[in-house]
Amino acid sequence: MNALPILEVKNASIAFKANNIWNTVVHGISFSLLENEILGIVGESGSGKSITTLSIMGLLPEKVSKISNGKIIYEGEDLLKYSKKQLQKLRGNQISMIFQEPMSALNPSMTCGKQVAEVLKIHCNSSHKEAKKQTLTLFSKVKLPRPDALYNCYPHQISGGQMQRVMIAMAIACKPKILIADEPTTALDVTVQKEIISLLKNLQKETKMSIIFISHDLSLVSEIADRVLVMYQGKIVEQGSISQIFHSPKQQYTKALLHARPSLTERAKRLPTIANFLENKISSERVSSQERVLRHKKLYKQKPLLEVINLEKEYYSNAGFLKKKTFFKAINDLSFQLFEGETLGLVGESGCGKSTLGKAILQLDKATKGSIKYKGKEISNLSETNFRRFRKEIQIIFQDPYSSLNPRVLIGEAILEPMKVHHLHKNDKTRKAKVIEILEQVGLTESYFYRYPHELSGGQRQRIGIARTIALEPKLIICDESVSALDISVQAQVLNLLNDLKEKYGFTYIFISHDLAVVKYMADQLLVMNAGKIEEIGEADEIYANPEREYTKKLIAAIPKGK
Repeated sequence: MNALPILEVKNASIAFKANNIWNTVVHGISFSLLENEILGIVGESGSGKSITTLSIMGLLPEKVSKISNGKIIYEGEDLLKYSKKQLQKLRGNQISMIFQEPMSALNPSMTCGKQVAEVLKIHCNSSHKEAKKQTLTLFSKVKLPRPDALYNCYPHQISGGQMQRVMIAMAIACKPKILIADEPTTALDVTVQKEIISLLKNLQKETKMSIIFISHDLSLVSEIADRVLVMYQGKIVEQGSISQIFHSPKQQYTKALLHARPSLTERAKRLPTIANFLENKISSERVSSQERVLRHKKLYKQKPLLEVINLEKEYYSNAGFLKKKTFFKAINDLSFQLFEGETLGLVGESGCGKSTLGKAILQLDKATKGSIKYKGKEISNLSETNFRRFRKEIQIIFQDPYSSLNPRVLIGEAILEPMKVHHLHKNDKTRKAKVIEILEQVGLTESYFYRYPHELSGGQRQRIGIARTIALEPKLIICDESVSALDISVQAQVLNLLNDLKEKYGFTYIFISHDLAVVKYMADQLLVMNAGKIEEIGEADEIYANPEREYTKKLIAAIPKGK
């Protein structure tokens, strides 16, 4: 590629202030972005990816952060010498950004159309009429359905994938020369993720803008980027073309990132973590298909632990005065069995009814029709008081452990509290000892008992969520997207932990996820949902190898495979 650099980061160091001490978190990194190029930046949380790109935009928090060294050259000028006013003029106009979480980046009190139109009015001096017309054109360009209706929708009224498209429309509104996409597909379904990647590639071809695409997933980056930088602990450890990085990586860390994702072709007994790779402690043990067949024979000889029979869940919406109520079926005539010691993988796109099913089993949102039997006993029609004793046996691990923990309660107390409610163990002294034992089982130390949620990383919080769940010694655990927000390396640790705990305590899992590679690794049986119905059900490996339904084929085809 003979193109010239449009952006150059030269020997940049970034420091953050804590307790009046400046700590350097990005150490003298240098890289360039060429004209008409897509550059991928990969690495785990805390590697410095997002901080580096926020510094380009001049968006680092004031007073607590500083660029302590280096230059950021855009079209021959050092952006670090720009005034606030100059940076404001540049942002959104020439350098634009798509953020990871559109729900928090979009204004909840403004309609989607007005938010995009506002950018055009500020940066391009468009009139109200022109801005609306251009916004509708942009909505069509990013393939949003019904642009006219969506113009007047608020962010909470549309899906995650649609919100991300609104963010992209806003980012490209002023035809920027550089677009920075910071983890733009992390929380999205594989099919929506594939659509967003395809959309960004097409927009780049059409507009010839340069893109910096940030992700922790190397396989995903390989689907879009021309060149890639690998970051680790605030440094660039390797850079090169996609082909070089994928086929002949030089650094152990890059190899670790490539292998931490579950394989679609073989089943490792344990997923290799980053630490395993860096210490050269990689297990070569695999689960053979024969072992799997024998295990399943034993598993399915038992009576089912849970039976879901012809389950339905309807939601009604008030359409207004003198208008008919409208309703839709989130779950439609669903039936399956779950056996003790089994992991049932539940996959499908957003809105297919996966989480609704989990809530119905837990009686958090009761089913409209049908039957749920636990150990042969009907539980779907029990009152809250009578169902309480089943609560101990059927538990859930949430997607976002931070929002499910009280920020003002110590970690240890949060794990101990449900033990108290369900009268487990003799007294608080015994309970505390049990909590410390559980913390050690999930790979944490006794010191975590005395910490608060904000003092923990995402992976540590997820371990606390798991610890709180297993404290009640349940039989059935519903894992609702419990690893979807984690880095690939942390994800590998948590999946290994879930399998270890299953082996030790004989847990049964319903594993809900939009990440099909993860579900395949975890599941004995796979249930594919679409529009509230079962699209396909059967042995997980068999469905992946020979999917019967077009919908299942589409989901599998959307998994990033890597180059």
